[in-house]
Amino acid sequence: MSDKALFIAEKPSVAQEFAKALKYNMKRANGYLESEEAVITWCVGHLVSMSYPDKYDPELKRWSFETIPFIPEEFKYEIIPSAAAQFKIVSSLLNRADIKTIYVCTDSGREGEYIYRLVAQEAHVSGKVQKRVWIDSQTEEEIQRGIREAKDISAYDNLSNAAYLRAQADYLMGINFSRALTLKYGGYVKSYLKADRAAISVGRVMTCVLGMVVIREREIRQFKKTPFYRINGNFVIGEKTIPAQWRAVEGSAYAGSPLLYKDNGFLKKEDAEGLIKKICDDASCKNGTSALIAGKEKKTEKKNAPLLFNLAELQNICSKFFKISPDETLKIAQELYEKKLTTYPRTDARVLSTAVAKVIDKNIKGLTSYPVCSTIASDVLQNGTYKNIAKSRYVNDKQITDHYAIIPTGQGLQNIQGLSPVSAKVYEVIVRRFLAIFYPPQVYKKISLTLKQGKETFFASFKVMESEGFGVVMKYSFFKNNPADSAEKENNGADENSGADDTAGKKSDNSDNDEAEYGCDPEFLKVLDGLKAGTETECSGHDIKEGETSPPKRYNSGSLILAMENAGQLIEDEEMRAQIKGSGIGTSATRAEILDKLINKEEYLALNKKTQIITPTLKGEMVFDVVRYSIGAMLNPTLTASWEKGLSQVTEGELGKNDYTVKLNEFVRNNTEKVKGLTNTSTLYKCFDYAASFYKDAGNTKDKGKSKTKAKKKQEE
Repeated sequence: MSDKALFIAEKPSVAQEFAKALKYNMKRANGYLESEEAVITWCVGHLVSMSYPDKYDPELKRWSFETIPFIPEEFKYEIIPSAAAQFKIVSSLLNRADIKTIYVCTDSGREGEYIYRLVAQEAHVSGKVQKRVWIDSQTEEEIQRGIREAKDISAYDNLSNAAYLRAQADYLMGINFSRALTLKYGGYVKSYLKADRAAISVGRVMTCVLGMVVIREREIRQFKKTPFYRINGNFVIGEKTIPAQWRAVEGSAYAGSPLLYKDNGFLKKEDAEGLIKKICDDASCKNGTSALIAGKEKKTEKKNAPLLFNLAELQNICSKFFKISPDETLKIAQELYEKKLTTYPRTDARVLSTAVAKVIDKNIKGLTSYPVCSTIASDVLQNGTYKNIAKSRYVNDKQITDHYAIIPTGQGLQNIQGLSPVSAKVYEVIVRRFLAIFYPPQVYKKISLTLKQGKETFFASFKVMESEGFGVVMKYSFFKNNPADSAEKENNGADENSGADDTAGKKSDNSDNDEAEYGCDPEFLKVLDGLKAGTETECSGHDIKEGETSPPKRYNSGSLILAMENAGQLIEDEEMRAQIKGSGIGTSATRAEILDKLINKEEYLALNKKTQIITPTLKGEMVFDVVRYSIGAMLNPTLTASWEKGLSQVTEGELGKNDYTVKLNEFVRNNTEKVKGLTNTSTLYKCFDYAASFYKDAGNTKDKGKSKTKAKKKQEE
């Protein structure tokens, strides 16, 4: 019997791709493929899971304060019943006498590593050479490279440690805190909601995300609109009349005045009217009918193509463009990957590696056969703009952990016809974002004018696009009305700084913008360019523009994913924010699943499928308050992100497995004991009543009248 290699993939479809790449004469058997040289088998996702407490002791099946905190010295694992048949096949192959080398081909990431390590652990694999295949796409070339360059599995032990710790943290916090809070408060929640059951589900990441949504909703409820009044002067320039916005700069009669809203408006209309009267009474500006051009500033602005997609950014764009959930986007991204159209989807990086940049022309050449963007790809090749990409901001090895950004492979194009319409559109979005990085920036010419009327100053800015640059790439075929407008929407919010929706507490309405800027044609820009300081111009009058501040925006499914990814932006402490930079809430592989659980399983959040707007349910708000007055740290992005940072440090070998475990156990033990001693139900009932006042038919509430219906309608707007 000759020695053979065993290749173990995460799912059957991936196993098939490895079989094609190996080019062996494979024969199908029950749960595996085999040739004279090798055997290929597969998992079906997870085959092994952590055991529930009752597997340690049947007494632990009953929820009781006496049995928590439950922190086993050694964790138990078991075969998932629905996957038992495939586990038996995989286990027998792993231990087969003629199998000398095992190639681990599960997904190249923390979760994929965990899937295999659990199988190997429960199959009691020993005496075998185990090598890790790490790939970024499922093209034949990449699979062959991954096999050729496979490292000994020990090189990934730190990643494995982090995977085990992540699961243990979720297990310990979930089981202990869910049991503690359900035992303490579940009866009250059940009674208040008049529900059949009310287990309070708590999770390391899930609860923090719930907190983000509830806090945002309460900020919106508590927001008080502030009206303001701004003044525009209408000035004649050439043959046009242009608006310019007044601002209380140094020298103004209103500089530093308490009457102001910011420095460019008034809190009361009569004060705005008073300013106009002063200008009209000022003989130095001919009673408001003339103005002096006090200054002119010319500059050129450049806008680069946005960085490439990571999963979070792709989920955000797909939520905006197609109104699909992050989970749907992940499924599509996985489908494109498995059809060899794109690279590995579960990535946090938005740049390429130096190694990939050197051979990126292969991807571009392949795209010349993609009809939607063939001309663009051909132009990139002809102009050779890809040759210097390694020196650009789109290539940075330091910003890559496991995988580089999601890009098209240039292969698998025969599979496009089999895609759903939405999947085909997502592929186009990925292709255009990729090709855009090989185009120059958009260039704008901008001229800013300063006009004086007596002591008062008015400002206006004008700009015109001089070069469309990468904008020629961003004209999507599926936006039939005005693809350029849709491209502009993406570009405005999809650069390297896109992240958490940080409008909380800020005035986000367009009428509240600090600077007035107007687009114009090139001919008028030339007129503006010819103006000289000290030139007198006519003022045809003044307008008062009324506006009001607006509340922070609700999260949609895409912006919430980005907020999870960029949790550090929500942390006020600068030192802590810097410390956990690069660590978010959850991972690219788990965020969509967490949202899905909050919405569909726990029903703590509600998703408007048409708009993708996410709001809390009454049950969600009640659980939020329960956690807030018991284990408040679970709602804190600082804590959640710091746990994730710790896992990253374990992966990098900067933090020991035992150190992480000690901190985890202490946190679980202390907070479980804390819950046992709490006596705060009266406070919680007040919170429940407050929350219920915003929901119609809220169960055990005193007022179900018009005010509550009105509040609910307001919430849904």
